[in-house]
Amino acid sequence: MKREPFRMNTIPPFKRIPALLFGTAVVAVVSGAFCLPRPALAQTPAAPPSSAATDTNAELAALKKEIELLKGKVPDQSHAMKDVAYHFTNLWFAGQKANWPLAKFYLDETRSHLKWAVRIIPVRKVKGGELELKPLLDGLDQSVFTALQKTIDTKDAAEFPTAYQHALDGCYSCHAAAEKPFLRLHIPEQPEVRIIDFNPAE
Repeated sequence: MKREPFRMNTIPPFKRIPALLFGTAVVAVVSGAFCLPRPALAQTPAAPPSSAATDTNAELAALKKEIELLKGKVPDQSHAMKDVAYHFTNLWFAGQKANWPLAKFYLDETRSHLKWAVRIIPVRKVKGGELELKPLLDGLDQSVFTALQKTIDTKDAAEFPTAYQHALDGCYSCHAAAEKPFLRLHIPEQPEVRIIDFNPAE
């Protein structure tokens, strides 16, 4: 028995056309599905700053402005040192009159205003570097000013002039260290105030 040769396509050409058209349509539809433009993602608008953030920014701006205003009102160190000279000068005359409560008042004010002066300018520029003023003041306060305080507390009129002069010398050492040796000090000749009665109360 004779076999028929193998044929690749046994379907007649006129019957293959609908199948080819169908296959082409399927491929086109599937391909088109992947090529269709996708809808753009909605852009979420940036949220406006909250009222709390706006208030904070306004407060910070106001605070900075106030700080700058206060900086312009702060006195300089020379103003504080003028007060030191005022109180320390009057201290001499209170001690000379043996008015010990008044002497204590002026010594306390002297110490307080020296601390204020150091807070205004804690570090001074000098040749070769910087000079920290607080250690200098602490040294004076714990030595010559403490000794002067003792003469007032014990009402030692005989020792008071010596203690006062030692305090002047200590202050001048600070002036020299700050490269201001021209600020020489001596025993005052008259009080800084005329309205205060330096005589002790009866």
